[in-house]
Amino acid sequence: MDYRRLGSTGTQVSELCFGTWRFGRETNGVLETDREQAHELLDAFDAHGGNFIDTANVYGSPHGTSEEYIGDWLAGREREDYVLASKVYFPFDGWGEPGPNDSGLSRKHIRAQIEGTLDRLGTEYLDVYYIHRWDDETPIEETLSTLTELVDEGKVNYLGASTMAAWQLTKALWKSDVEGLERFEVTQPLFHAAYRDDVADYLDVCADQDIAVCPYSPLAGGFLTGKYERADPDDPKQVKAPDGSRGSFDDRFSNFYLSERGWEVLDAIRAVADENDATPAQVALRWLMDQEAFTCVPIVGARTTDQLEENVGAADVDLSTDQFERIAEARYAEDGSRWGHRS
Repeated sequence: MDYRRLGSTGTQVSELCFGTWRFGRETNGVLETDREQAHELLDAFDAHGGNFIDTANVYGSPHGTSEEYIGDWLAGREREDYVLASKVYFPFDGWGEPGPNDSGLSRKHIRAQIEGTLDRLGTEYLDVYYIHRWDDETPIEETLSTLTELVDEGKVNYLGASTMAAWQLTKALWKSDVEGLERFEVTQPLFHAAYRDDVADYLDVCADQDIAVCPYSPLAGGFLTGKYERADPDDPKQVKAPDGSRGSFDDRFSNFYLSERGWEVLDAIRAVADENDATPAQVALRWLMDQEAFTCVPIVGARTTDQLEENVGAADVDLSTDQFERIAEARYAEDGSRWGHRS
């Protein structure tokens, strides 16, 4: 993989970020990715030049397991070779009843969580510390001033913001500016080629402020891998799914990812994939990676090394302007938004 500057910072990251939310996670009593599998996946990502690793303090069962797996893998390796990101907001103790200060972005909660994250990762600092959600109960000045203290202390290099509205991001940036506080340099929104909600205002802010965009679920929960087929031409939510796949049992998948526009985008991606001797997943990722208005580093997850190899193969795909535009036109046919088009 090639490397790109993370927004306006001087740090270089791989074209893809490896997301580790499955590490140590139990679904219906079944462990999705155990320690050995996690280390195999990290080895494969590292072998392809991947240096950007994303986690959160609440990933895994119990919470913190993902960070522990990564910390074990990092032991004996050169810490400076990797860019580590984690998050704070949700209650950490997933088994007990959370107390009144066990969640959110107060100074008390952030201070209570950062040391545990650093200890589990076996590191003295994070490269990126995301707020996992916006906190309506805590003044943004308190949050930003606490995070700025962590930067001043050398425990965090850059601040990130996950899942917020454009006005919230703008407010936070303005407060950072007028109060002389560290600002958000990285964002982590839900964004992919088939995303049907309007993110133009949000991306406008990121482009104007030179903020990196690291989309999660860049393959629309597996929809853009092309493994699903439309079952009813009159109903976009009716889908033929392989046995055991997410779309075959998860109503949230249908409600969140399936739309008329989504199928049109998938058709365009499939056609481009055939032309490039690539897979739909690789083309969908490359389309995000090729955004020109802002640094875009999709966060990819994988259950197997074969899946990871396929995703990393997006780095070798070269989309022509015509191919890029055909996907963009399918994506934005309804609202006419300029996002996704090459200048």
